[in-house]
Amino acid sequence: MDKKILVAGDKKFCEEIKSVIGFLGVEMFFEQDLKKISGIIGRADVSMVIFDDDTLRRKNKKPFYYTFRIFKNKAKNFIIVSSDKKHSSIFQAAKSGAAEYIIKPYSQREFIARFNAVYLNWVRIVCIGGGTGLFHMLAGLRKLPKAHLSSVVNMSDDGGSSGRLKASFGVLPPGDVRRSLVALSNAPEVMNRLIQYRFTRGGFINGHNLGNLLLTALSDIKGSFTEAVRSLGDVLNVRGAVLPIIDTKTTLCARFENGKVIRGESRIDLCKGRSPQLHIQDIWHDPRARCNVDALSAILHSDIIIIGPGDLFTSIITNFLVKDICKAILKSKAKKIYVCNLMTKPGETFGYDVDNHVYEIVKYLNADCLDYVVISDTPFSQTVLRKYARKQQFPVKLDGAEKINSITKAKLVFADVSHQTELLRHDSDKMMRVISNIIKDSK
Repeated sequence: MDKKILVAGDKKFCEEIKSVIGFLGVEMFFEQDLKKISGIIGRADVSMVIFDDDTLRRKNKKPFYYTFRIFKNKAKNFIIVSSDKKHSSIFQAAKSGAAEYIIKPYSQREFIARFNAVYLNWVRIVCIGGGTGLFHMLAGLRKLPKAHLSSVVNMSDDGGSSGRLKASFGVLPPGDVRRSLVALSNAPEVMNRLIQYRFTRGGFINGHNLGNLLLTALSDIKGSFTEAVRSLGDVLNVRGAVLPIIDTKTTLCARFENGKVIRGESRIDLCKGRSPQLHIQDIWHDPRARCNVDALSAILHSDIIIIGPGDLFTSIITNFLVKDICKAILKSKAKKIYVCNLMTKPGETFGYDVDNHVYEIVKYLNADCLDYVVISDTPFSQTVLRKYARKQQFPVKLDGAEKINSITKAKLVFADVSHQTELLRHDSDKMMRVISNIIKDSK
């Protein structure tokens, strides 16, 4: 039996959806009367519903959760399209069984990708992090078939080109977002190289990355950084979505064991003027950051959430400090995977084993919700390890399973997930294969 879609909304909404997904060849019904909708979705040939929350609130004067219950009771997938950006509404939608919550205004490219993920039953993967770790993870996962990817990117960076643009133009730091866009890009290789191009002369633009400058210009044109990212994503035809985790400016702050407070991600990261062996006692945003609602929705409606790899505090835990992000991770029915780092970081995780990393993840998530912890068992040469040791960096080891089992119920996955050249890095292709096996195992 062919799958048929019910589009529930007024004439304008139905025409809009028809123009967006009509070319996919799916058969659609159109209706806005709640009583008739209830009857249509009971039909065996109707597989899912695209529901305009705004229309049905106006026409039927029913609370939105009442309408959701009708859909849930019919055991059909439904996508909610709404201009309501309240966190409580997004959480209520997920609780009521919505397969997706798409916020207006939306990108047509992103709408089609998210619709296909539900319609074709693709696995929806959300990667949370920042830096090169997130880039390598995405570069591997984009090769997975039948997967929809969302990169939820931390916005704490205040160093280098990103920091200068943040200070000069008041934009959110574009560096990690740019990397995610390139990692998921389907544009010609020359375009990706252009986006990554860094100027090495030219006064003000010296040291700036072209992609960072484009995002800054688009922020001014579009009126927000989130819309700038979406627009550049359209230009690069990215696979999935790149979502800044916040839409307000903030500063990352850390208090160390000696009581000293350091403000700014770059100052925390560089470890200047303090002992590399000092550990972070507490970390927070000042002011508290406001969550990007698209990122919140992506997390709540995902099947797989991958945390890491990346610097523990400045690339990963910084995301957990954003209001409602931890709540969304905990509420999501997705399987949660933490990919542990390969090496410790001076001034941040000196002397940390796997259990220390997992402890901090669980601590800042406010609960143990991890299902898998991926630990590298790739052997490294002594030559490379000695180079790292001179920089006060050492392999992250597992100091007995008993200790980590007291922290998390997660299944430990030991795998060859990295490679070495002059640097030790997670390998994109190896990580893709490990994540693919975890997805099969989780089913």
